[in-house]
Amino acid sequence: MEALLVLIALTAVFGVLIAPAMRRRRQRLEGAQGFARALDPGAGYGFVPTEQLDVRLPGPDHEFVEALEETQRTQDWQPVARLLAFTGDEWELRWQRVQSIAGAAAMELAAARALGAAEAPGKGDAGGVSFSKEPGRRDASWLREWRTDQPGDAGGAEVYAQFLVWQAVADPASADHRIILEEARTVCQEAVRLAPEDPTPHITELFVARHLSYRRADFEELWATLRRKAPNHMGAHIAALPYWSEKGSGSRAEADAFAQTAAAHAPEGTLLPALPLFAVYEHLPEVNVVSGLYQSAEIEKAVEAAEYAVDQVEGEHPVRPHVLHLLVCFLVRAERYGEAMEALRVVDGYVGAVPWADATDPAAHYAAYRALAVAGWESAGGERAQL
Repeated sequence: MEALLVLIALTAVFGVLIAPAMRRRRQRLEGAQGFARALDPGAGYGFVPTEQLDVRLPGPDHEFVEALEETQRTQDWQPVARLLAFTGDEWELRWQRVQSIAGAAAMELAAARALGAAEAPGKGDAGGVSFSKEPGRRDASWLREWRTDQPGDAGGAEVYAQFLVWQAVADPASADHRIILEEARTVCQEAVRLAPEDPTPHITELFVARHLSYRRADFEELWATLRRKAPNHMGAHIAALPYWSEKGSGSRAEADAFAQTAAAHAPEGTLLPALPLFAVYEHLPEVNVVSGLYQSAEIEKAVEAAEYAVDQVEGEHPVRPHVLHLLVCFLVRAERYGEAMEALRVVDGYVGAVPWADATDPAAHYAAYRALAVAGWESAGGERAQL
């Protein structure tokens, strides 16, 4: 009841501000989507058309694309298995590839289910995770066969564990939600036994920990084990951060402390100084009624630290595109269009990253921000030759 009274009071006081702010925000987004449709991505800046944006990856990985496309075309698991084997102990790259292979399998299965439902309406989905055995059907059955044919392959176990997590997260209201997450945890533990030095299964378990609301002591034990194996793994820190946030089992102060501590102790050549920007993103207000929020000292400091981080790591760092995508979002909102265009020039073509991945249509969401960046850049007199 108290919460309801507070809500009513806030609505009475701020209603005059919130409604116009939401209306202006909606008009800006609609205008940006209009820009995205009107702008020829191939003209002037060489941007990839919206319908060709790759939702599987945050940035280019041609070896991954070749292996995945061969696997999906032939329904043979061996190309992606070889890819992970050749990735070896490049832990950041391995984590990224495991995430993307599992995500591609989840999307393939979802598409097959949707097609099956359209072909046979009235036959409801039984729920859980299942694959058909129909020859030639593209429904990620290669992942099941990988697990069956090579039960001792750590790569197959890692991909399947992350696949289960994506299945559970996609439908949190499902009756099988907790069962699938617990199965994912079991497969993570199996993968650890198969590859004791690999931090990847522990990172997948971080997702499980958040959604099963691990006790603090259990989460901290998991985090300590992971840190011993890969203390400066940016992907691990990104995966751990939501547990400490208000949306997880912590608070904004705890999430900020986690991010700031990691950034403060980050050695040269890592992306950890960018982690505070992810903490800011975790706690952005649903409705912004504060003028200049994205030009505030807190956000400006986090943006500068993230820009410093991406400048000091090698261009091929597999997690660097994740930071650049988030920078595009904040730079556009702060009306720093020149810097946003520089980041877009590096990551354009790929949208498999926050914040776009949080939207219903990641490609359209990204294209809207890209159009805003182009419009802002050109309105300030910018042109391609200056980039």
